[in-house]
Amino acid sequence: MFIQTEPTPNPDTIKFLPGETVAGTAGPFDFANETEAGSSPLAQALFEVSGVTGVFLGADFLSVSKDEKSDWKHVRPMVLAAIMDHYVAGLPVINDGSTTNYGGESETSLEDYEGETKEIVGEILELIETRVRPAVAQDGGDITFQKFDPEHGIVHLTMRGACAGCPSSTMTLKQGIENMLKAYVPEVTAVEAAI
Repeated sequence: MFIQTEPTPNPDTIKFLPGETVAGTAGPFDFANETEAGSSPLAQALFEVSGVTGVFLGADFLSVSKDEKSDWKHVRPMVLAAIMDHYVAGLPVINDGSTTNYGGESETSLEDYEGETKEIVGEILELIETRVRPAVAQDGGDITFQKFDPEHGIVHLTMRGACAGCPSSTMTLKQGIENMLKAYVPEVTAVEAAI
């Protein structure tokens, strides 16, 4: 088994591509600690590696974050071994019966809005799905819509995986996503990270 690795804009996160399905269409899944990883044997194994602080499972990749004190030259080989051992053993990525999509749920959905605001949110959601999420996934992360404040024109988004805590995430939100949404949806005045 050959596992590719790619750096991400976040120096404490690496993207791993095992050449196998990771979360597939069931995900993505974002685990901030070992307790949350209870439904994922793969994430549990990764949290056993000293220095690992976060695991994000995308469709065909996973992003692993480490603490600032740990060095990738020590953590990376152990993470690669844990991933390889998991797939060679034929274990599931997520245990059957687990329907919890950690961190993947929006605060609001299209059905929560009415009239013109519903049309605006529909445009925002389409742009996020077709343009933003694929680009962010290339960097080992994900982004989800949380809500739209029609009174002020503010879109609230949550960044996950390699994007969460990334030094350039504010620039990505403001210069990339905000500018694109404002260009396509004039009612949008700002994009902010949801807390």
